[in-house]
Amino acid sequence: MFAVVKEYSKLDKSVLNIVTVEFFVQMINVSFMSILPLYMKVEGYSDAQYAHFTSFRYLGMLALALFLGMYIKGRKIIPLFYIAAFGVPLFGLLILIGVHIHSNALLLVSHLLWGTAYTFIQIPILPYILRNVPHKQHTPAITLNFATWSLASILSFLLIAVLNTANPVIFNERHLLSGIVILSFSGIYFVTRMNKNEHVPVKKEKSTSFKSYDWHIISKAMIPTSIIALGAGFTIPFISLFFSNVHGMSTAQFSYMSFAASCIVAYAALWVPKIKQGIGYKKAVPLTQSLAIMALITMATTQYYNTLSVSVYIAIIFYLLRQPLMNIAAPMTSDITMKYVGERNREMTSALTSAIWSGSTFFSAMIFGILRQLNVDYVNIFLITAAMYMVGVVWYVYLIKDYHKREEGGMI
Repeated sequence: MFAVVKEYSKLDKSVLNIVTVEFFVQMINVSFMSILPLYMKVEGYSDAQYAHFTSFRYLGMLALALFLGMYIKGRKIIPLFYIAAFGVPLFGLLILIGVHIHSNALLLVSHLLWGTAYTFIQIPILPYILRNVPHKQHTPAITLNFATWSLASILSFLLIAVLNTANPVIFNERHLLSGIVILSFSGIYFVTRMNKNEHVPVKKEKSTSFKSYDWHIISKAMIPTSIIALGAGFTIPFISLFFSNVHGMSTAQFSYMSFAASCIVAYAALWVPKIKQGIGYKKAVPLTQSLAIMALITMATTQYYNTLSVSVYIAIIFYLLRQPLMNIAAPMTSDITMKYVGERNREMTSALTSAIWSGSTFFSAMIFGILRQLNVDYVNIFLITAAMYMVGVVWYVYLIKDYHKREEGGMI
């Protein structure tokens, strides 16, 4: 374990600083995705209304993604991190105010602006890492970047669970979310500590245009991302509602469970470089994703027998299994995707990945709201996710095989 942690400590301080910035941003993202729907439920909002408002968060990401991907090619990235470090917590506060005063206009605008601010770290961070980290450290740096979600989840859910249990009146959902948002302004300090002498590759083209990218390669790489992102949009933002409405979990109980899941995810994520060395992406990606799909199906189908007391325990166990399995695969698929498209296409690929996740989640959230208005059960919605994940896994297997084939042929 010590050897694994030591490998991450060797990373450049500037990379560690930006990962810390993302940690604070992800604290808001994690807590809002899990606890905001419960807070809005307390304030009288329906599942469909939550889905409607949160869809604008992803619309904001989608609107800026392609432009930002083209903009950062051949330009410095660090100035963009200031926008995310300040904008995400600022608009997070406005969202909470909008919920409290029941202002639909403020909720829509704040969610939209929150999404745009989040894009300023979501898209540039991978290109920044790939530019400024030696090739041999790419895997640990990318893995640590993905681990910020889990690490932020650990702290956020622990705070929420402990404080809400101690005094659910003083530390209600609104006050807890507000506290996390205010704490997250700390990310601004860590941007200032980054090395401003970042490496900026010289653009070979005089101007960046759509013709300067290898679209046939990018499109193949984006297919599994699109399928999995669309499926994930039916599940990830609504897990807390599933456990609340199907199994009667309180905010504190869900937070304790999510805290445990995040600890497992963070620990498992640290071993991604070792997993890569041990069995390689060709086996690791389909294996972890397939097991995660099986866990999701088992968790979702507990709704069929939720009147039995054992159902909630089965749902918890398989939720705790699904989280690390799916999150282990994420840095591996991201790493293989970036290597597959090559250096000249990385910025655009990062932008498209963000756009696809944002756009897919936007449409998924809208469809989820419609399905819930039609009283479609959570289990049936989650099974749609499982089916789409299966298709995505098959495509990733093809992508990995094609990458090795192109690498052996000297095409990469």
